[in-house]
Amino acid sequence: MGIAESTPDELPSDAEEQLSNGEQQLELSGRRLRRLPSAVCALSRLQKLYVSGTGLRELPEEIEELRELRILALDFNKLERLPDGLCRLPRLTRLYLGSNRLLALPADFAQLQSLRCLWIEGNFLRRFPRPLLRLVALQSLQMGDNRLRALPAELPRMTGLRGLWLYGNRFEEFPPALLRMGRLHILDLDRNRLGGFPDLHPLRALRVFSYDHNPVTGPPRVADTVFLVGEGAVERMAERDEPMPRRPPRRPARAFEDEEEEDLLIGGGSSRALGAPGDSLRALEAAPGLGT
Repeated sequence: MGIAESTPDELPSDAEEQLSNGEQQLELSGRRLRRLPSAVCALSRLQKLYVSGTGLRELPEEIEELRELRILALDFNKLERLPDGLCRLPRLTRLYLGSNRLLALPADFAQLQSLRCLWIEGNFLRRFPRPLLRLVALQSLQMGDNRLRALPAELPRMTGLRGLWLYGNRFEEFPPALLRMGRLHILDLDRNRLGGFPDLHPLRALRVFSYDHNPVTGPPRVADTVFLVGEGAVERMAERDEPMPRRPPRRPARAFEDEEEEDLLIGGGSSRALGAPGDSLRALEAAPGLGT
């Protein structure tokens, strides 16, 4: 029996029940929705909206009416562009856009000054979206499985960034701008085309560096406190005088939706083990003790 498809402008039949508990959360994931029902945009007090894996192709400009929205999940859809209205959500802290068809972000995306966590993995980005450079509060940026070959020299303007995931892109050289990201805790460059690395000691806050599946012959030079994942990593860490750092545990992302736990999520997150469309759990790799 297939999943029922809602009419374009109406709320699903169970929406009232979902909202009746006072949590201001609406779960639409896994339903067939080519466009977001306009009635959703009338829920002015809504704080969490999940629309993952629905086949969504477009968003209405009226989404800007959701002024209280904190979390918006739009991953595993068919979005090719984002409306300017999405950029006018003043309280939005987490935005999931992974596994869509995005080529770029709107210029007004820089207005999302409350955004702390952005997952935009699995899209068609060939260039680093420049509006992101103005999001100084952003702490977790997930850009794996895109088509990036370079990073802008201005990247260090993103002074709040603590976790950066760039696996599965097309980097052939280690981006020089990364050496000036001294506050990064987590850096993931798996599955690129890197033949070597510079000395990474300038990354003084680095806790986890992943470089697996690159054509390198050994690990980079890093501080003894960095957990390494890649060719020769186990041997290098075994040589240290310090005890080997623990591998970060996996945690479900939606277990961290309370405000008091948000810093732990932002401190280190990864969608490397994303669930199937409609699955309410996203896997994180959160290094112990990573603060903001």
